[in-house]
Amino acid sequence: MLDPPPPAPQIAGSPPAPLLVAVVRGIALIVVVPLRLAWELTAAVGRWLHRWLLAPTGRFLARWLLRPLGWLLRHLLWVPLVWLGRGLAWLARMLLWVPLVWLGRGLAWLARTVVWVPLAWLAYHLIWLPVRWLARLLAPFGRLLVAGLVVVGRWLVAVGRVLLHALGWAWWAAGRLLWWCYVFTLRPFVLGAGWLWRHAVRPVGRAVAAAWRATVSPAVRWVRQAVADPVRQATREALTALGLRR
Repeated sequence: MLDPPPPAPQIAGSPPAPLLVAVVRGIALIVVVPLRLAWELTAAVGRWLHRWLLAPTGRFLARWLLRPLGWLLRHLLWVPLVWLGRGLAWLARMLLWVPLVWLGRGLAWLARTVVWVPLAWLAYHLIWLPVRWLARLLAPFGRLLVAGLVVVGRWLVAVGRVLLHALGWAWWAAGRLLWWCYVFTLRPFVLGAGWLWRHAVRPVGRAVAAAWRATVSPAVRWVRQAVADPVRQATREALTALGLRR
């Protein structure tokens, strides 16, 4: 069954020319009519198949196949399995769990009576009581030892403070002594060496370097350009002419 077409959409703005609207609507109608016809035919065939084939077949299978099969599975498989599980659980409880509980309680009582109580009694009478008696006996000596350790600790702290103070003073005095030794011995030599370097060695070195640049360097340059280079060039040309060098 065809549905009524929706109202034509309203486009805001100035309306187009009537001829252009008619041409566009005609082309759209030619393109859309086959598609709409195919869609309506497909929908009609689907509704017909669902109404006259799929739905009756589903109702038939549900009524005459699935329901009897479910009833058979429930009464022939599920219910016996439930009763079997309950029976096995009851048997396991009566034959395994209850005996294991009684066995555990018996073992716990046996361990407490035979093992724990004698061990606790032995530990109390053979370890705790002798240790407590020995502690009471040695308590005065322990207190005396603690007092002696306290006194010795205080004495060591006092001696340590004196030693630290003495070491600090010795470190400071050694620094001052080394400083005065440097002032009266090495410092005059260092100052004299510096003054000699600044006022004697450095000016002499600069003068020697200037004299070298003014005399020796030009002479060496002239000898290289006037003598060594011509001799080397002449020797190369002679060897090349004699075929001894390429």
